[in-house]
Amino acid sequence: MKATDRKKLIQQLQARFEQHRERHAELNWSDIQARLEASPKKLNALHEMERSGGEPDVIGLDIRTGSFVFVDCSAESPAGRRSLCYDQQALESRKQNKPAGSAMQLAKSWGITILTEDEYRTLQQLGEFDTKTSSWVLTPPDIRDQGGALFCDRRYGAVFLYHNGAESYYAARGFRGRLLV
Repeated sequence: MKATDRKKLIQQLQARFEQHRERHAELNWSDIQARLEASPKKLNALHEMERSGGEPDVIGLDIRTGSFVFVDCSAESPAGRRSLCYDQQALESRKQNKPAGSAMQLAKSWGITILTEDEYRTLQQLGEFDTKTSSWVLTPPDIRDQGGALFCDRRYGAVFLYHNGAESYYAARGFRGRLLV
């Protein structure tokens, strides 16, 4: 990423940070910015999150690692990450009408992780997300081994967890990512 692009991204992240202080009231932007400037790979991952419509923002501090937690905070599942099946195995199993890719592979290529159900529910405590869309969440191996995958959304003021075949894909389903910086 060019220096001007890095600067622009950091400015966008700072503006979002300041606009949504309720997500991270106890954190200081200067500490986050210093970490970002020292982490080019992390900035590249945040660039991909931003470019695909995720609107990443800091939602807290990871107690185990001391890292700042960035999560996609767009109102709906990021538009640039929809119509993807769950993982590479699901993509390869489709015989016809294959999607452009898989959520797990895309996340991995960017260096981010897909939210777990618990992380998704934590995000939903900070606002109302996915009221018209849905997002794949990390699926436990025992469910995935049987061909299934999990996704979540928010309807009727509640957060719901559902299942689908991992090879399925929909125009209104994407995924939300998480990045530790």
